[in-house]
Amino acid sequence: MILPQEVNEFYLQKKSRFRDFLLKHGEKLLRSLESLIGEYSRIGNSTFFNSQDFSWVENVEANWMKIRDEMNQLLNQLDNIPNFQDISTDQVSITSDNRWKTYFFYAYGIKAEKNCQRCPETTRIIEQIPGMKTAFFSILLPHKHIPEHRGPYKGVVRYHLALKVPENKIDCKIRVDQDFRYWEEGKSLIFDDTFCHEVWNDTDEIRVILFLDFIRPMPFPLSLLNQVIIQLISWSPYVQSGKNNFVKWENKLG
Repeated sequence: MILPQEVNEFYLQKKSRFRDFLLKHGEKLLRSLESLIGEYSRIGNSTFFNSQDFSWVENVEANWMKIRDEMNQLLNQLDNIPNFQDISTDQVSITSDNRWKTYFFYAYGIKAEKNCQRCPETTRIIEQIPGMKTAFFSILLPHKHIPEHRGPYKGVVRYHLALKVPENKIDCKIRVDQDFRYWEEGKSLIFDDTFCHEVWNDTDEIRVILFLDFIRPMPFPLSLLNQVIIQLISWSPYVQSGKNNFVKWENKLG
């Protein structure tokens, strides 16, 4: 007779082996697929993309003030909003201070229920975006620099909606490969975060954006393979650990 404790131990061993396998081979697999994704992507393989090529952007920008209003309410509790590395411990290599705050709605399709309930209009708007997988408010405090880094997977595309931009926007910028851009309130930036990129807020003001990842448009059957990989990533220890962390932080906000 198999005892419940033995079943539990067997499950934990399998889970540990799966984690070790993902950590060892997962990144290598994703990197091997990048050239294929870049070659067959329906939107090309650029650093930045034209926001007019995405029909849903118009609706998001038309509602940007509703999103900003909910964001402003959260800024009243800025000390209770976690740092990025508090949610995703892997980010400590690029940020270890308290000047990059993140308020998560989704992470690889996993919903932060309480956070979404506090911002119903923002949630309603982002849930209409085709292929949206990750979404959060990204808050850069004054004089924060995010050093050069790159995203983990080319099968998603990065989207920024500027909500609060310092008056001196020239000193608040992003570089993707060799291309620089500046945020403008109510406007969008869309780019491929697997190119090395870097961010500066060299001002005395806060910069806030709505930060999203959505599924990169691909032809079939690569579109199906891409969705499978994204689902596997959502099951990874990296994402599941982040989920547990943002659930803990949800309870700290009133």
